[in-house]
Amino acid sequence: MNWRKPIIYLGLYASGSKIPYCLKEIRRVDILSDEGKKQYQKDKLRKLLLHASRHVPYYRKVLKEVGVVVDGVGRLENFDKIPILTKEIIRQEGKNLYSDERISRKPYKNTSGGSTGEPVLFLQDKEYSDWNIANKIYYKELAGQDVGSKELRLWGSERDILEGKEKFSIRFRNWLYNRVEFNSYRMSDDDMRRIVIGWNAFRPRWVEAYIQSIFEFAKFIKRNNIEIYLPHGILSSAGTLESEKEQLIKEVFGCEVYNRYGSREVGDMACSRGGKDNLELSIWNHLVEILTTDSKPVAVQEAGDVIVTMLNNYSMPFIRYRIGDLAVLGDNPQTLSRVQGRLGSLIKTNKGTFDSTALTTSFYYYSSIKNYQVVQKTKTHIIINVVTLDSEQWEKDKVALAEKLHKIFGDDVTLEFNLVDDIPPSASGKYQYYTSKIV
Repeated sequence: MNWRKPIIYLGLYASGSKIPYCLKEIRRVDILSDEGKKQYQKDKLRKLLLHASRHVPYYRKVLKEVGVVVDGVGRLENFDKIPILTKEIIRQEGKNLYSDERISRKPYKNTSGGSTGEPVLFLQDKEYSDWNIANKIYYKELAGQDVGSKELRLWGSERDILEGKEKFSIRFRNWLYNRVEFNSYRMSDDDMRRIVIGWNAFRPRWVEAYIQSIFEFAKFIKRNNIEIYLPHGILSSAGTLESEKEQLIKEVFGCEVYNRYGSREVGDMACSRGGKDNLELSIWNHLVEILTTDSKPVAVQEAGDVIVTMLNNYSMPFIRYRIGDLAVLGDNPQTLSRVQGRLGSLIKTNKGTFDSTALTTSFYYYSSIKNYQVVQKTKTHIIINVVTLDSEQWEKDKVALAEKLHKIFGDDVTLEFNLVDDIPPSASGKYQYYTSKIV
C-alpha cells in the first residue's frame, strides 16, 4: 500500500501549494482536442503578453514597437515579429526584464545549467515552480509511476563532494517521497559498484538519471556481467538520448526508457510516452517554436533552433528565448521528433571519474563568464577556455573557481585557464562543452 501519496498531497494542500491544481489542469488540457489545446495555449500566451507589456520595462517597449500589444489589446498575429531573446540580451537588459510586481510572486534567482558552456542568471517564481513540479509528476504518471512509489535517482550533487553531506531537508524529502539518490557526479568503477549494491537493496520501481550517467552505468553492468534489479521504467534527461545509448540501456535494464527534454531556464519542455518515438511538448507550460537560421518555421522532420516562450513565469518572462539547442519538428506542431542537444564526456582524474553533465554546476553564478569549454588533456592537465564579460571580475572568479575545481578533481590537477574571443559549436551544430582525450 502506498501510504505516502495521501500524506504528500495533504501536505501540499495544507501549505497552500498550487501543485495539485496545476496537475489537475494539466490532466484536463492533455485530453482536449488539437483545436482545444491550441486555443488554451493562445489564451495563456495572450495573458502573458498583456502582463509583460504592463509590468516588464523591456517588453513594454518591444511589444508596442512590433504591434503585439496595442492600446491594451494583444494581437497574436504579430507574435512572430517579437525579437528573439538571447543570453546576450538578458545580460544587457538585466533588471529591465524583471516584472515590477515580482515581489508578490515570491521570486528566486537561478542560473542556466551552463550545458551550452554559456551560463546566464535569471529569476523564477513560486507559480513557475508549482507548474514545473506538476509537469514532472504528470510525465511520471503517464509512464506508470505514482507519487510515493520507489524511485532511484542517479543525479549529480556538487554539494556532496564539497561539503560531504546532504542537508537534512533533502534527506527528509527523499524519505517521504520514497526516493533514494546516488551521486552520479563521480562515476569510477568503485563508485558504480556501490551504486549496484544500493540499487539491488532498494529495488526501485522507477529510475531517473542523467543520460550520460545511466549509459556509463549500463556499460559497467554489461562489461562486468553484474546482476541488477530490473525497474519498471527509466527516465533520462540532461543530454541527448541517442539510439545506441537507448538500445543498451533497454538491453541492460529490461524496461522502457523515457526521454525528457528541458533546461534550468525553462523547466521540462517535452517527454516521450511509452512506445512512441516523438517527444510531446508540455503546451500548458511552454510555447515552442522550431525555426530556421532566418527565423522562419521549419517543415515537418526538419531541424532548427529551439525557441521557447515560458507561459507561467511572470516574474521574468522569457518570450521567444533561444535556448541553444537544435531540434527536429515532429509530425505535428506539438511534438519533437528528436533533440540535437549538447555533447558531454567523462572527466577522469586520479581522484575519480566525473560526469560532465553534473560538472556544469561548478560554473553556476559566476557573473564574469559568458562562455566556457573544458578540455582534458591528461589526468593531471585540464584546459578551461573562457569568454569573459568582465575581465576584472574574472580575476576574482577564477580564484574561487580554481579552488572549487581542485577540491573536486584533486590538487595534482593543473588547471590552465585560457581567455578566448569565441567558442564555436562543432560541425554538427552541437556544443562540445566538455571533452576528454583520455579513453
